Amino acid sequence: MSKIIFHIDVNSAFLSWTALEELKNGSEIDLREIPSIIGGDQTRRHGVVLAKSMPAKKYGIVTGEPVINAVRKCPNLVLAPPNHELYNRHSKKLMQLLLSYTPDIEQVSVDECFLDFTPIAHLYPSAIDFATTISNQIKEKLGFTVNIGIAPNKLLAKMASDFQKPDKIHTLFEDEIETKMWPLPVGKLYGVGKASNARLISLGITTVGDLAHANVDFLVSHFKSQGRYMWDSANGLDNSIVDNSQREVKCIGNSTTLSNDVTTIDGAKKVLLTLAEGVASRLRKKGQIAKSITVEIKYSTFETNTHQMTLSTATNTTDVIYQCACALFEELWNNAPIRLLGIRTAKLEPFDTPQQLSLFGLDANDDTGNRSINNTIASEKQRKLDVALDAIRQKHGKGAITRGRLK
Repeated sequence: MSKIIFHIDVNSAFLSWTALEELKNGSEIDLREIPSIIGGDQTRRHGVVLAKSMPAKKYGIVTGEPVINAVRKCPNLVLAPPNHELYNRHSKKLMQLLLSYTPDIEQVSVDECFLDFTPIAHLYPSAIDFATTISNQIKEKLGFTVNIGIAPNKLLAKMASDFQKPDKIHTLFEDEIETKMWPLPVGKLYGVGKASNARLISLGITTVGDLAHANVDFLVSHFKSQGRYMWDSANGLDNSIVDNSQREVKCIGNSTTLSNDVTTIDGAKKVLLTLAEGVASRLRKKGQIAKSITVEIKYSTFETNTHQMTLSTATNTTDVIYQCACALFEELWNNAPIRLLGIRTAKLEPFDTPQQLSLFGLDANDDTGNRSINNTIASEKQRKLDVALDAIRQKHGKGAITRGRLK
């Protein structure tokens, strides 16, 4: 399966988050609905515009311009000071919501991130359906809107999310580049700065399409390695991956909100296998093994329950995590429709930590302390298989190989 990458960008994040805080504190005015900006000092009116409302945009106010210029354009403009502590709180809530769907998220700033949809694509009718679900959940639970770009790579997803705003979902697949991206002014291409834009125009390259069809050697002669990069970008070429490795590792988990409620144990186990693969792969990537496994179920009524077990021998093997998760699930599930499933591992240790092995298998006690289950320790063959699968997915993408049980 081809990669599907999302770029999720909060619309006027600083202003939206400030507006929500003021409404929460009793304000009768929504800054998003009047000409307003974030930035500068209310009395001295210095500094630059950090964010603007849509009504302010109609006055020609742009992000980055001096506040004094913005006030000249709109004398009744309302100014609000920046509050980075507030932004970080809202950003954290956004990331926590997105992480309830997939761990494959790379946060690139306080108000934007990339999400790799590929590993969970089989759980949803389409990428558009999943994007709509995310967009609606953000509006309903967090109170602000986002733009979502959907594409086969990060570059095109970023470009797509910058199309018409606010509260929009856009695609930019390879067969859409010619009609959606090439007509854009060359300065709109991600990675083309002001200086490069001016120089490209002086060379007669005014649109992204012009750049895409330019001679690569000609571009390199004028821009060196940047010329090749810009040509690649104009043609939609980007091999960078969604890197979720920057988050601090205290526990490693994966959960997904389902497009349709799961009502059968077979359906639930398919989801658990997908989750277990993701969790185990991330453990191996981090060089970690886990001694605690937790399964989470959120029902269609939004009631949430969890069940945990502690292993005597830590693991990062897909089959062991899956078997434990299934055992926990079978004890926990009350046969009601399931809206969300999750697996979380904790009590992490370095991979080379000495382990006390059981002669009879991997002993595990559940969180009630009432019984013990036994899972077979993964053989060397199984561990090699996991490593081989990791290597294939790293090279060819997470959808390159799929277990037969998931088809």
